[in-house]
Amino acid sequence: QLHVVESGGGLVQPGGSMRLSCVGSGFTLDYYAMAWFRQAPGKEREGVSCINSREGTHYVDSVKGRFTISRDNAKNTVYLQMNSLKVADTAVYYCAAHVDCLATPDYWITPAIAWGQGPQVPVSS
Repeated sequence: QLHVVESGGGLVQPGGSMRLSCVGSGFTLDYYAMAWFRQAPGKEREGVSCINSREGTHYVDSVKGRFTISRDNAKNTVYLQMNSLKVADTAVYYCAAHVDCLATPDYWITPAIAWGQGPQVPVSS
């Protein structure tokens, strides 16, 4: 079976930083585009960042310059480094495998073959 498992998360103050990790199992991450999504309370799911197999990256406007997606294929892991966090970044964050980075962010997830439950990231003072 194909799985992704996220780690990281937890309470962070505004202006702070956090790194989320997403480990794939049952498949070799090298060949897949991967993406991070988030869902805030009472809101729709939002595509945050996407990285293709050649390490081309895409970001939703609200996180550009603050978030960085990266991958370590040797560890079968994708990361999301989040800096200068804002209260508006509060959400459950989860990753997905085999996404379409060329689509608009809301539709990156359409071809996904695996996605996780996601850690909560509350940003609050």
